[in-house]
Amino acid sequence: MSTEPVRVVRHPDRVVELRLDDPGRGNALDLPTAEALRDATAEVAADPGGAVLLRAAGTTFCVGGDLRAFAGRGEETGAYVHAVATAAHTAVRALYELPVPVVAAVRGAAAGGGIGLALVGDIVLAARSARFRLAYTAMGLTPDCGATWLLPRLVGPRLAADLVLTNRVLTGADAERFGLVTRAVADDEVDEAAHRTAAELAGGAGEALRAAKRLLRDGAEGGLSRHLDEEARLIAGLAGSDEAQARMTAFLAPRARARVGRSRSAPSSPESVS
Repeated sequence: MSTEPVRVVRHPDRVVELRLDDPGRGNALDLPTAEALRDATAEVAADPGGAVLLRAAGTTFCVGGDLRAFAGRGEETGAYVHAVATAAHTAVRALYELPVPVVAAVRGAAAGGGIGLALVGDIVLAARSARFRLAYTAMGLTPDCGATWLLPRLVGPRLAADLVLTNRVLTGADAERFGLVTRAVADDEVDEAAHRTAAELAGGAGEALRAAKRLLRDGAEGGLSRHLDEEARLIAGLAGSDEAQARMTAFLAPRARARVGRSRSAPSSPESVS
């Protein structure tokens, strides 16, 4: 049995899984765990396969920073928390910048830094009973792990302010309704659904998916005119590739056969034409 708090699991279907694996502590982020997350994410980034699956062992996704590790350090507290945040932020940045799709599966609590870690996925599936809570200001802290950058872009500034300032709790179903996650699924289906989604993406048109993801990321930051030029460049470059040509041909083939069949079965008498 692994004793590592974060593991990388490579599946035969080209899904690379990044697994938080310290369920006894709610996958909390102390310095060793944050550094393990940083290192595991770097390993994934070096070879991300066709898609990345981010999930957690146990009944909790991630409770955020380990307050037991933060408390009682006196003057060293700031330096310790900064080290934890820096390591975790390196992981969040690496996940955000991965060229392949990232699918996250959230069960149980996602709190504090666990919020940013979950939401950095391109597709986020949550158990309907999952609980999302920022919780920082209740502890006299401010958000980290990208929460204040991600939330306004996902749910808008008003709801983002509500979630950050009041520590309002959202269920998985609420999170879907507000656009925080892609969709909520039954509690006992979230892991299977997330892996299936990642496997479908890993088996898809890899070059096109990577380019589409890059466009989505760049589009959030740049102007429309430049973005339209980049869209034209990318679609033109991909259209002539062997993969795109094969997929277009396969898509059109049954339709061509159907048209031939209809033309052969149609009576030749003009009286039959309505």
